[in-house]
Amino acid sequence: MILVRRLGAPIDEQVAALLHDVSHTAFSHVIDFVFDDHSGQSYHEEKMEEVIANSDIPTILNRHGMDWREFLDETKFPLLEQPSPALCADRLDYFLRDLEFLRLASSAEVRSAIESLEVVEGRIVVSDPDAARWLAYTFIEADRASWSSFREVGLYQLTAEAIKVANRYGFIGEADLWGSDETLWEKLRLADHPEVRGLVKQITPGTCFTWDEEHPAFRVATKVRSIDPPVTSGKSVTPLSALDPVFRQYRDEYLAGKRGQWPMSIVNACGIV
Repeated sequence: MILVRRLGAPIDEQVAALLHDVSHTAFSHVIDFVFDDHSGQSYHEEKMEEVIANSDIPTILNRHGMDWREFLDETKFPLLEQPSPALCADRLDYFLRDLEFLRLASSAEVRSAIESLEVVEGRIVVSDPDAARWLAYTFIEADRASWSSFREVGLYQLTAEAIKVANRYGFIGEADLWGSDETLWEKLRLADHPEVRGLVKQITPGTCFTWDEEHPAFRVATKVRSIDPPVTSGKSVTPLSALDPVFRQYRDEYLAGKRGQWPMSIVNACGIV
């Protein structure tokens, strides 16, 4: 993870950053929906020790005088991981990487945001209130557009249902979760069972979802993401929400609007291409 290097993280924290996502499965956080961890989305974290132990990573780290077990407790690496809504390298990394793809920022804006970051007493802070506002509001827009988008959540749940049914009837097993996206999708697509075929058929570029209290296909909650950047001024560090009541209200209302179970019905051919 380049960001932790730029922030001057020690070598052990840089290694922890490289290992952080090593236990992600095919389809990434879709698997959290398979195991009904919609809001926590921590399956890869729970599997991290097992995945590393059964890989060649311990041997490689041992060659460099490092014990792989030292990297399992990510609370030891405060630049890499912090509880939401604080800034941390992991949260900033996926956010800044996704912005251009989501058409929410230019590469110049991303570089400018990175330049505003500093490290104070082992925590990532922002040097300018305007930069902090840009990060905070744009992060919410990214969450709205992607990570907790109504359509994205619906597709995650629909795909999770296909995986659960295919597993129930023996067309896939847990080992298949550790292959590639393409391989797992092909197994789902070829599963010779009407329920699996029916679910897979609905997962298309044109599939979308409607809010349906009366006859939902499913009800699903998800993890809602936001940040509250700490702003540094002299020797003090203050969360943006404490400096800017307008942002605090905006963030509170956004989070409140996403809470709870969403009743969703499936709409095929909604015009998305």
